[in-house]
Amino acid sequence: MQLHAILDAAIRLANASQADGIVALLGAEVDWKVLIQKSKSVGSFVVATGEKGIFEAAEKSGVRAILLDHPEASIQDQLSQAILMAVAQELISSGSTVVAIYGWFDLELLDTISIMSLGERLGRLSAADLRKLETEVPLETLRVVVDLAVEIGRQGREGKPIGTMFVVGDHRKVLKQSRPAGFDLVKGYSRTERNLLDLKIHESLKEISQMDGAFIVAADGTIEACCRLIDTAPVEVTMTRGLGSRHFAAAAISKNTKAIAVVVSQSGGTVRLYQNGEVVLRIESLIQPMKWKEIDPINE
Repeated sequence: MQLHAILDAAIRLANASQADGIVALLGAEVDWKVLIQKSKSVGSFVVATGEKGIFEAAEKSGVRAILLDHPEASIQDQLSQAILMAVAQELISSGSTVVAIYGWFDLELLDTISIMSLGERLGRLSAADLRKLETEVPLETLRVVVDLAVEIGRQGREGKPIGTMFVVGDHRKVLKQSRPAGFDLVKGYSRTERNLLDLKIHESLKEISQMDGAFIVAADGTIEACCRLIDTAPVEVTMTRGLGSRHFAAAAISKNTKAIAVVVSQSGGTVRLYQNGEVVLRIESLIQPMKWKEIDPINE
């Protein structure tokens, strides 16, 4: 049976790599007794699913489970969300190494195994940090902003990488500590029409992200302004070598206000989340835009 085989392989990999546990992304119900029996030899076993029925069946069987908010998202985004929620609920620690199993081509058929170092993905992020972030900025808003930033980092625009920044929360102070870089392209729209929670506006925001300046986002997800240059008092921050002015501005504004700055690095698509002048979350861009090469008819 495919479930048995993939579980056995994941458990062997977890033990060989001294992983702290396994995260299984499920799209269909499984034999919970088999799953529980086989997972006894690993430290932590967590099931993540977007299906409420599967979530309830897992919990009823005594399996630790997470119900994902966006089951229509890509596999990679679902895995990222599962990891964040597992850390927030203290099912796994932020410095763990975990083995993930999921269906890459069909979520109902487990066919893929990955090993993931959460320390590299989450930096110093802990469950306490996540709770604090949820207090300062609703987690729903933060997730939408991060998801959009990750999409921009992975996709770029027209095959070209893009760097941009979102500053979320404490927007009144942020507006006072920033200035226009050009036309504010969201000015004149109603609050409903410029709310990030409406996924239909994301494509338009990706277009705007090519312009200079940052998006200023209220805690409820409303974009208060765009194309803003951060003009805040300088602060002493420790910055990784190679990061540019956008990252320094993000660190400074997050230090001088209660806002959270989410930065997309133009060089590699990496997304970094700054709070109180420090990076508290880092997400690497796993998929880069495809670049087509011109064919040389002479050498082909």
